[in-house]
Amino acid sequence: MTKQEGILLWNKCLDIIRDNIDEAQYEACFAPLVAYDYKGNDLYLHAPSYFFVEQIESKYLDLISKTIRRVYQQEINLFYKYDVVKKNDVNNNSDNSSVTIKQPKNALISPFARRTMPEIDSRLNIYNTFENYCGSMSNKLAVSIGMAIATKPECKTFNPMFLFGATGVGKTHLVQAIGNKVKELTPEKRVLYVTAREFESQYTTAVVEKKINDFINFYQSIDVLILDDIHEFAGKQGTQNTFYYIFNHLHQSKKQIIMSSDTRPADMDGFVPRLSSRFKWGVTVEISKPDYALRRDVLNMKALQDGLTIADDVLDYIATNVTDSVRELEGIVTSLLAYSTVLNQDISIDLANVVISNAVKTSKKQITFELIVETVSDYYNINSDSIYGKSRKREISDARQVVMYLAKEMTQLSSTNIGMRLSRDHATVLHSCRMVKERVSIEKKLQEDIENLTNALKK
Repeated sequence: MTKQEGILLWNKCLDIIRDNIDEAQYEACFAPLVAYDYKGNDLYLHAPSYFFVEQIESKYLDLISKTIRRVYQQEINLFYKYDVVKKNDVNNNSDNSSVTIKQPKNALISPFARRTMPEIDSRLNIYNTFENYCGSMSNKLAVSIGMAIATKPECKTFNPMFLFGATGVGKTHLVQAIGNKVKELTPEKRVLYVTAREFESQYTTAVVEKKINDFINFYQSIDVLILDDIHEFAGKQGTQNTFYYIFNHLHQSKKQIIMSSDTRPADMDGFVPRLSSRFKWGVTVEISKPDYALRRDVLNMKALQDGLTIADDVLDYIATNVTDSVRELEGIVTSLLAYSTVLNQDISIDLANVVISNAVKTSKKQITFELIVETVSDYYNINSDSIYGKSRKREISDARQVVMYLAKEMTQLSSTNIGMRLSRDHATVLHSCRMVKERVSIEKKLQEDIENLTNALKK
């Protein structure tokens, strides 16, 4: 095929694209693209700017690819050419600035080309793995999705993954476990873990040193990007805008994005809408505060790692009184090790009490899902196992609905998490809660039951 024939075929591509999108979109996005050269299987287009190309790729790369294959009847390497942007509107003293990216004159980029990139330091803690991550109902869904991402990279259902939960519940360990598993199974993958604060610092340095283009190009080369504590981007518009372009490129290129935050996307303030909306594109999953079973497992594992022998009654005491975070539990075990070694004391409940009182605010009674099940079962004189089972007997079904209602009212568990504990879906939980509310308004006996159970749980 001659150069002229190759260029003319691009005009045919434009006609097809024009028929598939709105006229205004065509005029804005495709009319400025002009073919100026064709060599072998390489097609060269002139574009106004780098950001123009970014927008084309983020919105229409699939349409462009399919159209080119249809018209040229072969794989084509597509390159964009654009001139240096004359003006650089960067305000180095404000993160709210907009950034115009500069490229060398006559720069060429190909959205289809896969460049050979040097290895990078993934910045992963090698000890944060799935094997030493304690699982329970409070994090079961998050762990399952994380393992699916790590072991089935061809599946992009969970891209991006947005993980949220309170401080210290194990988010960082889990996202790094995903990264470590990816590196274990596919060592050639470019995996990078970075905190939001580190990303922002790198961005600021790149702006000051006029290397913003290098910064973006580096992040666009990552196969699995893990961004921790993304809520810290709040109010940083310049950082958000830059991450927006990186996010678009990675997502369009089917690269995995994993983000963690202390809050769910819907509750995040200080974010530009076009970025916050993308947080919801994939899967959003919560890690709840550790339940009793998880707290017990964490203590056992930490004690084993530190070479400590802790009696069951001491473990029970710690698990009952330290309820907010995995990080606090690990800190308690470390403190017990220090106390017992320096003071040459046996690890007892009394020593544990001293350590806990110095480290965390204790709770005399934590209302957990398990406690609610036990209290309701005792109140109605039924076996607690039947609450978790599939029995549809009226007395068991009613008790199960009361458990769902009380769990929703008295804990921070979501409907999904409550349902998972009972092998039901969230819709069943919502229906049960609604039914109990309706019955309480007309059934005096149930109203008294709910009141008695609530008082018993609060004592």
